[in-house]
Amino acid sequence: MNIDDVRANAFAMPLTSPAFPPGPYRFLRREYLVITYETDMDALRAVVPEPLQVTEPHVKYEFIRMPDSTGFGDYTESGQVIPVTLDGVQGGYVHSMYLNDHPPIAAGRELWGFPKKLAQPALQVDVDALVGTLDYRSVRVATGTMGFKHRMVDAKGVLAAMAQPSFLLKIIPHVDGSARICELVRYYTTEVVLHGAWSGPTALELHPHALAPVADLPVRKVISGVHFMVDLTLNLGDVVFDYLTPSP
Repeated sequence: MNIDDVRANAFAMPLTSPAFPPGPYRFLRREYLVITYETDMDALRAVVPEPLQVTEPHVKYEFIRMPDSTGFGDYTESGQVIPVTLDGVQGGYVHSMYLNDHPPIAAGRELWGFPKKLAQPALQVDVDALVGTLDYRSVRVATGTMGFKHRMVDAKGVLAAMAQPSFLLKIIPHVDGSARICELVRYYTTEVVLHGAWSGPTALELHPHALAPVADLPVRKVISGVHFMVDLTLNLGDVVFDYLTPSP
């Protein structure tokens, strides 16, 4: 393989058998349990990078079931998204993500900078309750529950939230261990088809773990919960801030 061949074929690792296909990526029947809760403002400010701004002490804890996705297969994900603003525009900073499938871990980290780690999340119906769990190896670190489809939710609010930008801190090290890439990345989901949205009584419990520190953003009060199912396209991102470029 000559140098031109490498340049023409290099997309992701490994070179001759990438862990994931090129995007964008389409998801069908993607199922969410999103629990919004109140936490400590100081804890949020300690983990959200500038130039993003935290405006309220809220966190969205997510359990996401993804049975049909381009190149990634069937998997489940769980993590925390922090409501933020950038230049006055509302969005969400993806703070933590745990999932049970290697291709989306590799693609998420390499392409966008998703903070993905290998764990064992689940989202399922337990008789009359929707139950989301996150286990890091053998230790339970998160449990979310909601009464199953107690009330319909207005589609406009769900679609408006899905239309907001999301932000990621992409870090790729150099061979000497220093940061070669350190960027704030923005991405959008598009072509959203909502199949239904519901709410009900909701609870969330987080447990401390050294390697899955979701409880570092403690639950002070559960504000709301929503369960919904959508088809969507996960688009590729753009860089909105480069931390390695000297500030003016």
